[in-house]
Amino acid sequence: MNITVPKCGSTEYMARDMCSRLGLGFVQAPEYSERTVELGVTLSPEHVCFPCKVLIGSSVEAIELGADTIMMAAGFGPCRFNYFAEIMRRVLEREGYSFRIITFDGPRDAPLDFFRNVRLIVPAANKGLAGMARDMTLSLRKGWAFDEIEKQAMAVRALESEESATDKAIAECLSVLDAARTRLEIDEAREWIADRFARVPVDLERPYIKVGLVGELLMSIEPYFNFDVVRWLARHGATVERSLHMSDVFTPLGRNPVLGYNTPEINKAASPFLCHEVGGHGHISVGATVQFARRGFDAIVHFFPFTCLPEVISKTVFMRISNEFDIPILSISVDEQTGRAGMQTRLEALMDVAWNSKMKHEERPGSSPVVAPRDRVPL
Repeated sequence: MNITVPKCGSTEYMARDMCSRLGLGFVQAPEYSERTVELGVTLSPEHVCFPCKVLIGSSVEAIELGADTIMMAAGFGPCRFNYFAEIMRRVLEREGYSFRIITFDGPRDAPLDFFRNVRLIVPAANKGLAGMARDMTLSLRKGWAFDEIEKQAMAVRALESEESATDKAIAECLSVLDAARTRLEIDEAREWIADRFARVPVDLERPYIKVGLVGELLMSIEPYFNFDVVRWLARHGATVERSLHMSDVFTPLGRNPVLGYNTPEINKAASPFLCHEVGGHGHISVGATVQFARRGFDAIVHFFPFTCLPEVISKTVFMRISNEFDIPILSISVDEQTGRAGMQTRLEALMDVAWNSKMKHEERPGSSPVVAPRDRVPL
């Protein structure tokens, strides 16, 4: 069994670790590219979600590298993600590819289906359910640490006083985390990671703004689709915090150890603006935006696939949140036609608004003026 999973944040890292523990083969899909998108767009139904097209293209590339099993998560609520696995199966079988797809419902949402699918992997892994559950738990904990590295990097990159200091810290932390196997070693690695980022040299006198990043999973997490907006924002003096981390998504019972808010807390923050489930991660986008605004963030960037209904609903709510909290919110839809230049122009306008607002609120008589970075750095 040579397994592949959708490339999105820490998903591959956790899956690769789990496969190594279970003695299964793992095939890492190539990095997203123009070919990935072209394959997906060519093979997919015209009106299917853009992320589904991308995953179809990525699956083709993984199968070409030797993958014979695709592991997918099931969706919930009024979101077309519920149909992705079946659409992928039909499209790829129509094209003559030989593979198997296993779709996992969450253990809380459909426990019987979850364990039924686990049993499909257990024989190949030559392990019992208890041993497999233990290994999956350890891989999830490593996913927490992987996402914590990314979260720390987004928070410190704009303030680093030595060029590439953040990238060096990331490389060292990943090296330490890769070597961790037991729960104790993973927990010690997480402590080491926190200490290592605390030692990244930063310029505490440098002015900066805080930007929250929200939206659909693939568009907000994967740099290829948002043109590595996190690094671009850092070069424009912005520390970044993201509302979604893949290890949080896979953590049961609504706990979000990386984000720091539990799902009930997010829903409570969203409830004055969005009082019912809209599917996908629309609720998280709204709730996290409210939390960011309450914490004094200076701007919000919202990425979503073109025609994504849950995020379109969220976008309509953002106008009210922006007015009530006096915070600029930029929503950017992404599909195969999205251009780099247009996105950069809109982001530059958002940065100008955010910096002007910060200077207006923070400049006081006798204080040093806040100076915004003026370099026009390309995406």
